Amino acid sequence: MLQVIILAAGHGKRMNSDIPKPLIEVGGKPIIQHLLDSIKISGICEKPIAVIGQKAELVKEKLGDQVEYVVQEEQLGTGHAVAVCKEKLKDTDEDILVLYGDHPLLKADSLKKLADLHQKEQSTITLMTNTVKNFDDWREPFIQFGRIIRTDNQIREIVEKKDCTPEQLEIKEVNPGYYCFNQNWLWQNIDKLKNENAQGEYYLTDLVKMAIDQNQKVLSSNIEPKEALGVNTAEQLEIVKKLV
Repeated sequence: MLQVIILAAGHGKRMNSDIPKPLIEVGGKPIIQHLLDSIKISGICEKPIAVIGQKAELVKEKLGDQVEYVVQEEQLGTGHAVAVCKEKLKDTDEDILVLYGDHPLLKADSLKKLADLHQKEQSTITLMTNTVKNFDDWREPFIQFGRIIRTDNQIREIVEKKDCTPEQLEIKEVNPGYYCFNQNWLWQNIDKLKNENAQGEYYLTDLVKMAIDQNQKVLSSNIEPKEALGVNTAEQLEIVKKLV
């Protein structure tokens, strides 16, 4: 078993919605409910933790006791969102899988595959990546994703789009943001994250380079691109609605 943390605290400003983004309906149910259903089917976690922020009471009312809750008072990036769970989880022994509340297409089989690889290999970080042939049509949202930088087929780091060089922007292997972490390593290192980037935020992705620099085991599993589509804009919502 793993402990799943779902990041669901964002503003969703670009959605022009009065309700929190994870609660916007796709295929007859909230975006986040699709993910919760996949987690339940996969059997990898007994009760996920949802990191919430904007209109937290609405999220709690809708999701009820399906999840436990941690409130992120300020939205300072993905690394900060996971860090606020430290106090709640530091005395447990399960490794941690981080997912996103606005990714409704992720399948239970993919979650189980990632969890199984992580636990079998006992890696420090195991992440999913997806590779697209181009950034056209429904694949256009992936142009905003961080790029996977490899040397000799080994992941060296993940560079967010805003921080990429023109050469790095041509890379077609991208990061949907799903990570399994060894819990002990995570809590020992997450406070070392810095916000020296274009957004001034604490990126969870920087932990990958940190682990590599420490000669830790970092593995990856590839996922079907459509499963990794998130919802950040009204246009992306329409793309996802056609695929549910």
